[in-house]
Amino acid sequence: MTRTDGRATSTPIPTTTPAVSDSLLQLEYDSRPPSGPDAVRLVKCPTELALRGMPVICPTCRARRDWLLINHRRHVWIGCRCGTEWLEPEITRRDFDAMTADPSWTHYRTLDEARAVLGFDGLFAGLYLE
Repeated sequence: MTRTDGRATSTPIPTTTPAVSDSLLQLEYDSRPPSGPDAVRLVKCPTELALRGMPVICPTCRARRDWLLINHRRHVWIGCRCGTEWLEPEITRRDFDAMTADPSWTHYRTLDEARAVLGFDGLFAGLYLE
């Protein structure tokens, strides 16, 4: 999940197709949220974050808000619009779960696809989107 530079790598969400060839059952299966130990969850945090009273600042572009929080197993990474990501041990999975108030999920096949669609792949570096 992490590379030597601290960024999370793309992990495809494992999918197994049901043995049934019924297209309605396939659609129902495809619309279920990913689960299991390799599921990756993402939540956008447009506001500033403060961990132990210290504001979170991107080490690359010095951004102070508009984060992407990435949860895989018990770890949480913070992603910036410039494409920088780092493991944040101060944010627990319980903290992440508290931030996911909206139960409607959009599913992406890979983490890279989710980053690109949500605008955290470096394309919007230096911009705050509201």
